[in-house]
Amino acid sequence: MFGERPPADGVGVHRIDADRWQPILRTEQQRRTTQALEEGALFLLPRLAFEIGEYERPHLSVACVRAGAKHVAFDTRTGKLRGATADPDEAAALRAMLQRYAAQSSALVQSLFPHYTSTLRVARTSFRPFETSGRVSSWRKDDRRLHVDAFPSSPNQGQRLLRVFSNVDPRGRNRVWNLGESFEAVASRFLPAIPRPWPGEAHVLRALRITRNLRTEYDHIMLQLHDRMKADDAYQASAVSAQLKLAAGSTWIVQTDCVSHAALSGQFMFEQTFLLPVEGMLDPARSPLRILERLAGRRLA
Repeated sequence: MFGERPPADGVGVHRIDADRWQPILRTEQQRRTTQALEEGALFLLPRLAFEIGEYERPHLSVACVRAGAKHVAFDTRTGKLRGATADPDEAAALRAMLQRYAAQSSALVQSLFPHYTSTLRVARTSFRPFETSGRVSSWRKDDRRLHVDAFPSSPNQGQRLLRVFSNVDPRGRNRVWNLGESFEAVASRFLPAIPRPWPGEAHVLRALRITRNLRTEYDHIMLQLHDRMKADDAYQASAVSAQLKLAAGSTWIVQTDCVSHAALSGQFMFEQTFLLPVEGMLDPARSPLRILERLAGRRLA
């Protein structure tokens, strides 16, 4: 059921040949999957497809996204749908698909990583129909460049970003990623040049509604890592990376706050984000927060 292929720098790609969203694993297998995920592995389930009904296929279109939006997003807590066109039938179909994807992703994560069940929180669910390779954007928004994830307006204050992706391309095309070096290698390279935030900065950003909650020094550093990685052309050209082709009909799981990655090409993808407190991990010392605190020599959140 399990297989492993390590890219050049040792970040593992683990294969699970499950074809259902609630695979049955032995306790020892669950422990090993959780340990590997926290060590920076990507779990690829090449036979696990997010099924789209015939009546839903017409909605797999860039036309379903409102002008100016990058994707359609759904909040399971409020039921709100953002980024969709005003067409009520379109919105209803998208909401139903996103609700189903959120439920199936939750079942998958709980089956593979039951250690997280009591503390894991479901965050945004999204449908991304645009082709990655053809989009014109600034270097900061260009996800074709290696980066670790950090959200400018939504500080996560040290919580982990666990994400489930599914390629639903109706024409059967791959989604292509690059996987980069380990988080510690990235942090060791860029952290020494990152200045500390100025006193009171987090409160000003929240008061101006630039952020939804307080941006900790951890969030400040993660945003700087994200930006400095993308802005550094020499780093992008020389960083060790391995290409991964993610076929249509496949699903993959990765913690994108610690795994350096770049989305080179691909279209029509569903994505589910989960937030995990550091204390909910099997080994909190492997979190980006604890790694950065160890390198900086001080508390960051």
